[in-house]
Amino acid sequence: MSNDTLLEKLETLKLRFEEVATLITDPEVIADQKRYVKLTKEYKELEKIVSAQKEYLQHLNNINEAKEILDSETDAEMRQMAKEELDASTARLPEIEEQIKLLLVPGDPQDDKNAILEIRGGTGGDEAAIFAGDLFRMYLKYCESKGWKLEVSSVSEGASGGYKEIICSVSGDKVYGTLKYESGVHRVQRVPVTETQGRVHTSAASVAVLPEAEQFDVEINEGEIKWDTFRSGGAGGQNVNKVESGVRLRYNWKNPNTGVVEEILIECTETRDQPKNKERALARLRTFIYDKEHQKYLDEIAGKRKTMVSTGDRSAKIRTYNYPQGRITDHRINYTIYNLAAFMDGDIQDCIDHLMIAENAERLKESEL
Repeated sequence: MSNDTLLEKLETLKLRFEEVATLITDPEVIADQKRYVKLTKEYKELEKIVSAQKEYLQHLNNINEAKEILDSETDAEMRQMAKEELDASTARLPEIEEQIKLLLVPGDPQDDKNAILEIRGGTGGDEAAIFAGDLFRMYLKYCESKGWKLEVSSVSEGASGGYKEIICSVSGDKVYGTLKYESGVHRVQRVPVTETQGRVHTSAASVAVLPEAEQFDVEINEGEIKWDTFRSGGAGGQNVNKVESGVRLRYNWKNPNTGVVEEILIECTETRDQPKNKERALARLRTFIYDKEHQKYLDEIAGKRKTMVSTGDRSAKIRTYNYPQGRITDHRINYTIYNLAAFMDGDIQDCIDHLMIAENAERLKESEL
């Protein structure tokens, strides 16, 4: 893309930015919450592009001014200052250009959403459940380091520790856009606690990261939801046994992709507060439907981008955790490091950064910018 074409595109987007800025102050738009939320999001995205455009034009201007000074000025000090300005702006220009190109490539509209994180023990019996517990602790530590809020909504404990299944909601800044790279099968190679011969076993756990649906994303007829309450059971003292705080919802939903009516069953027992459990169950129902309705979109993305690091494929083996060698390998980008202890303690940002870089490179290549 030539400089002129890029500048033309940026000018068009600047005009749209000004139009959206006016619209979001219109009382009629504010009254239409669905439209207002959509426009506010567009405003934030365009604001980044307009800010980058301003810097880009400033550097182009600096280069032209510096060249004029070098062509006409004889004062040594002025020439030196102009040369420094020319060098600095010439070096920065390609960087800001790449930044703009990346901003111009349509991102995943779901990246800004909160996420539902589901971890399930796979092949490997008790050891798989223990590993699922290790992964949960890893994500918990990572979320803490990011200042994100993680809330467990459903849990099924393993017989020897860990979890057969644990489902959580994670809220914060760009949660789904960051955690989506974790979807897939995680494989562990180590000597299980239950192993008496000291042999290394291979087990697996699956991780699914779903964008949490907002009220405006999914239409649910709440009058058609069938609710049951029950005693939660498990640890928690007398309250758990006497108060029906657990909730179960049933909802018949017609899948728009297949036309088939499916019964969705969701249980939530995490808190001792029944209204809170109802709220969490509803959030999970919205996310479940949103995910199903957007599967077609995910399939299209996966079809177009055969090597994309975040296709949403939850059956693909994405990473191996080798304990004897202290090694982590991400198979999508051939990323290998030997700091397994720190990684399991939540230090996973470097791996995610490499996955983001790989995806951005593919997005740029695909868009031919």
